[in-house]
Amino acid sequence: MVKRKTSVKHDAKRAEDLVMKMMAIEGPPGKESRVVEFIIGELMAAGLKKSAISRDSAQKKSYLGGECGNLIVKLPASKTFKGVGRRLLSAHMDTVPLCVGSRPKKTGNLVKSADKRTALGGDNRSGCAVLLSTLLTILDKELEHPPLTFLFTAQEEVGLKGAQHVTVSKLGPAGTGSAKKGKKRGNLPVMGFNFDGARPEELVVGATGAYRMAIEIQGLASHAGGHPEDGISAISVASLAIADLHIEGWHGLVERGGPGGVLRGTSNVGVIEGGHATNVVTDHVRIRAEARSHDRKFRKTIVEAYKKAFLKAAREVKNDAGRTAKVKFEVRHDYESYRIDTEDEVVQIAAAAARAAGKEPTFRVVNGGLDSNMLNQHGIPTVSLGAGQRGIHTVKEHLKLNEFQRACAIGLNLATANPA
Repeated sequence: MVKRKTSVKHDAKRAEDLVMKMMAIEGPPGKESRVVEFIIGELMAAGLKKSAISRDSAQKKSYLGGECGNLIVKLPASKTFKGVGRRLLSAHMDTVPLCVGSRPKKTGNLVKSADKRTALGGDNRSGCAVLLSTLLTILDKELEHPPLTFLFTAQEEVGLKGAQHVTVSKLGPAGTGSAKKGKKRGNLPVMGFNFDGARPEELVVGATGAYRMAIEIQGLASHAGGHPEDGISAISVASLAIADLHIEGWHGLVERGGPGGVLRGTSNVGVIEGGHATNVVTDHVRIRAEARSHDRKFRKTIVEAYKKAFLKAAREVKNDAGRTAKVKFEVRHDYESYRIDTEDEVVQIAAAAARAAGKEPTFRVVNGGLDSNMLNQHGIPTVSLGAGQRGIHTVKEHLKLNEFQRACAIGLNLATANPA
């Protein structure tokens, strides 16, 4: 449990101004440099020493490439917090591409994009604004605090790539070792709090793991009117495989009985590309799909069902000469699932911060991926909290300002709370 040493509050007007400005900055995955510049500019104007700010080169390890990696800000402990473990506060800087062109407009308690063709960008500029508001309040109020690391990640929306490839040793003081298993952790964070989601008092203590699949089907082109029998339709192969997955219950919500009860997961074929003309038998199709489950073995079982379905369909589609299509099947492990006991210290500290903000906390396990998946994988027990977002990844996205302000209050509490 924790208690606040002071009743200092964040500047609500400044926090609102920050989030409105940040949601208007374009920054889809791989193009977050303008967001980085804005954050650094605000911190330098507030008097933060340049030595407290660092970056890594996570983008160089991402399949997407990109303009920049993660932004990291570290503050040493105040005298009254000597010996207290380092805390990490995190949020991702990128938005989905649908947010490009957002023009945030406030109406009462809600903020929406004035351009109805775009999403807002509350996901996750509201989380970034929580971190920035917390930092600025600590600086201008000269608040006492434990050792702190603020991590602004890149490329979360394309598979948590910034958090996956973060230079873990940079999250603590230089030369303090690595968080890898079996090595000394030094003064790296002992717990983390990731802001990304809806209600700030809704604590995400577990999240699913995921695989992504890239499937290529190579058939044989022919004239669809003159000699269709000579061709091997890659679209036919894809259609048969997807239909088989649907019929057998491997697409969408996936449930199977197991020794320990019902195993659950989800899967989805999200992208199909192929074909150029109606008078040509399509010879090449590219498919992107995913499989998720909290159970690592069952997640692999879903992937194997996909592979089996596509190979079976390829054998069944033949031309007059008896030739069949070829299938190239690639699997990438996106992120691992995690689950934190609600009695663990990191959860109890987050719960106490929610109560201090006037709300009773609730606990959730979700079927989405968050930066907290990767941070837990790096050995930093991390809970995710919301920041007022609603309708994310759609043109109906909006931000609830009262919840955003409550997230700012909770963030400040987490960064300055004393151990009981």
